[in-house]
Amino acid sequence: MKEKTQVADIDRSMYDFRYEENDAYRVEEGLTPEIVDQISTEKKDPDWMREFRQESLKIYNRMEMPDWGPDISGLNMDNIVTYIRPNTDRMHAKWEEVPDDIKNTFERLGIPQAERQSLAGVGAQYDSELVYHNVKKEVAEQGVVYTDLESALHGEHAEMIRKHFMKLVPPTDHKFAALHGAVWSGGSFVYVPPGVSVEIPLQSYFRLNAPGAGQFEHTLILVDEGAYLHFIEGCSAPKYNVANLHAGCVELYVGKNATLRYSTIENWSKNMYNLNTKRAKVEEGGKVEWISGSFGSHVSYLYPMSVLAGRGARAEFSGVTFAGHGQNLDTGTKVVHNAPNTSSYVNTRSISKDGGISTFRSAVVIGKNAKGSKSAVSCQSLMVDDISRSDTIPAMDIRTKDADVGHEAKIGRISDETVFYLMSRGLSEEDARALIVSGFADNVGKELPLEYAVEMNNLIRLEMKGSIG
Repeated sequence: MKEKTQVADIDRSMYDFRYEENDAYRVEEGLTPEIVDQISTEKKDPDWMREFRQESLKIYNRMEMPDWGPDISGLNMDNIVTYIRPNTDRMHAKWEEVPDDIKNTFERLGIPQAERQSLAGVGAQYDSELVYHNVKKEVAEQGVVYTDLESALHGEHAEMIRKHFMKLVPPTDHKFAALHGAVWSGGSFVYVPPGVSVEIPLQSYFRLNAPGAGQFEHTLILVDEGAYLHFIEGCSAPKYNVANLHAGCVELYVGKNATLRYSTIENWSKNMYNLNTKRAKVEEGGKVEWISGSFGSHVSYLYPMSVLAGRGARAEFSGVTFAGHGQNLDTGTKVVHNAPNTSSYVNTRSISKDGGISTFRSAVVIGKNAKGSKSAVSCQSLMVDDISRSDTIPAMDIRTKDADVGHEAKIGRISDETVFYLMSRGLSEEDARALIVSGFADNVGKELPLEYAVEMNNLIRLEMKGSIG
């Protein structure tokens, strides 16, 4: 019998390649008022943002570490560099102007190719800064604003940023939201005017190249009344033997009768602590659609939240999580129904193998004013072997009798009979198991844009390869 091969032995070269550090500026390791002030100075922050950062740091120092999820004791902020400026003097609008080592990174990840083929606009962040941002002329002519958040903060949209920045996710929300408020850097700002439909997606891609570093990008999207947008987010990092941290923040404002589809594939390396916060507020008749794939990181705490604030607002969440050797991925979603006749649907798949731990955590809150609301939650878990673990932790908080709420959960193992049947039809055991896992995740995969659905299936096959004995 062939010896098992751990995930660490698998060729992840598409993501694990790295370049020598060639940054132009970085702060010291750790987290102090002086370091936060340095970041403010580098960013040329307006006074209100400089004060906001320092107040966030005070909140961070007062708050306790989370003690209810996966162990994060291996994360020591004294060893994390919170700001690294890559070796480029500015953000570029022309791909040819981006420095070669940075450009080569994104070329190998397929970003320029995707832009040319199927995207309305692209932002690319490398370590702590956006290095490239471009939006198609015809989209800009519709009045759509797609730029880096810091340019918006210093430009004509400054008041819009100040009005919305960290209002959905205040620094008091949890310790890593406070950390984000203190050291955030980079990220995207999108504004879609009333009635405008952006027919092809916008995309941001985040790449963390430096070891022992953190990435704290902030994404702020406002989709005005009757507008439509599909926004895609991707992220990856090479593998190092030291802890890296991702504590980004996403705030989505969905206007009256507007629709925002937010797709993300997170494929961080397995030394990453992914402590990301994502939240949407949906007004009357609006809709938010979350499509979420979590494949990387050592530990994840990730629960995109939808606040249904207006009558008839809707939220849909489709997610797939794949936890392999050495991974403890705690993912899920939260929906708060704060208005009548709101609805939500949650559909997730979680897969664990080689001793990986996958936890699905959901919360549905239906307030006393949310009469006539409906919510359905379906979560299914698949364990590929007998040494992995999968848990489902749903919570329902219903404050009105006039609501329709349903929940179903299913946890199981790969059937030996099914594997045998596929092998009798000519497949190897490895391919049979990969096919079963891909089919299990298919309902989420078909929600993803084509190139990301292909990537998801490739990642599943990569994780399955050599994992059987």
